[in-house]
Amino acid sequence: MSLLDYFKSKKKPSTAVMAKERLQIIVAHQRGQRDTPDYFPQMKQEIIAVIRKYVHISDDQVSVQLDQNDDNLSVLELNVTLPDR
Repeated sequence: MSLLDYFKSKKKPSTAVMAKERLQIIVAHQRGQRDTPDYFPQMKQEIIAVIRKYVHISDDQVSVQLDQNDDNLSVLELNVTLPDR
C-alpha cells in the first residue's frame, strides 16, 4: 500500500450525513433560544449600545448568553472582544 492509496481511500461523508449534522446544529441552537425570555433580544441590544458609547465594537464582538439552572437561578454571561489600543 502506497502513501497515495492511503489518502485516496478516505471517503467523503455523504450529503445525507452532512445534512443531518447541520440539522442537529440548527435544532440545538433553536432549543437554546427557546428558553430565553421575551425581553432578552432588546436587553442585548441595549447592552451593546452602552458598550459602544465607550468602545467601537461590532455585533459579532459581543456574546450574550442567559444560562438557567434547575434551582430557578439565571446567570447572564457577557463576553466582549475589545480592540487593541
